[in-house]
Amino acid sequence: MKILVINGPNLNMLGIREPGIYGSSTFADLLALLEQTGKEENLEIQQYQSNHEGDLVDKIQWAYGKIDGIVINPAAYTHTSVAILDALKAVRIPAVEVHISDVDAREAFRQISYAGMACEHTIKGHGLAGYREAILYLKAHYA
Repeated sequence: MKILVINGPNLNMLGIREPGIYGSSTFADLLALLEQTGKEENLEIQQYQSNHEGDLVDKIQWAYGKIDGIVINPAAYTHTSVAILDALKAVRIPAVEVHISDVDAREAFRQISYAGMACEHTIKGHGLAGYREAILYLKAHYA
């Protein structure tokens, strides 16, 4: 099974950016977790991160016919990007939305998730472990 993990803006700054909200784990820690999960679960996991909305849309479209499942943390684009929503709907690849923090306990504007409207499952507030949960969800339902 091939899984694409997509991370949106500022997630490359994990460990630096607001550690009180996102924790002290770094982006390198996240990449190591993804690699370890792939090995343990016998999955091919690819990771992509961009701070640019169009790049994220391009990567989702690229996945069509190549990837079996998507784990996506659109970050700030969660609450603003109809383009990412439309790309996910267009490719119809099973997708799970992940948020490191519990967005439900944060500002009111974070309560809206456009990307989540095209995802079949959402994991919030479980830190980096949420990515592993999302990968295991896709494996359990689609492998």
